[in-house]
Amino acid sequence: MSEPRVVKKYPNRRLYDTVESRYITLADIRRLVVEHIDFVVIDKKSQADITRSILLQVIAEQEHAGEPVMSRDFLSQVIRTYGGQLQGVVGSYLEQSLKLFNAQQREMRDRVRNVVGVDPLEAASQVAQKNYQRWRAVQDDIFRTLLGSGGRTREREEDDKPPRDTAAPPHS
Repeated sequence: MSEPRVVKKYPNRRLYDTVESRYITLADIRRLVVEHIDFVVIDKKSQADITRSILLQVIAEQEHAGEPVMSRDFLSQVIRTYGGQLQGVVGSYLEQSLKLFNAQQREMRDRVRNVVGVDPLEAASQVAQKNYQRWRAVQDDIFRTLLGSGGRTREREEDDKPPRDTAAPPHS
């Protein structure tokens, strides 16, 4: 197995990807995780491994934006486990539960793919994309129709008006 990618965190709070030779954001860190790219985040000043704290920042950002995965009650329960006798057990249990969930999800996708011949998530994504394209086409048609009828209405109004006299007004 190769060495993990090194990301350095500078005192100015910026993250630097040593492989891509560029500064990156938490969104880039999330992309590395999603793409299963092994990495480690090292604090440039102390040389400490701060990967976990950066991953927690990514989670916090994801939980703040959009629909959260973890409920307030769940987070409270996790906090209560810290310092208790079962802290290690709870962490291991949650990790194993997520691994099992992911394995079952992968197995289900494979079964559906073998029976139906397509990946269900890919099929759903394609249907959603087609629906979006259809909806967009309907919106565009409605917009063109509204603009077209609005234009004709103005033309009719212009036709109903008496012609303008371009001659100079008579002097009295």
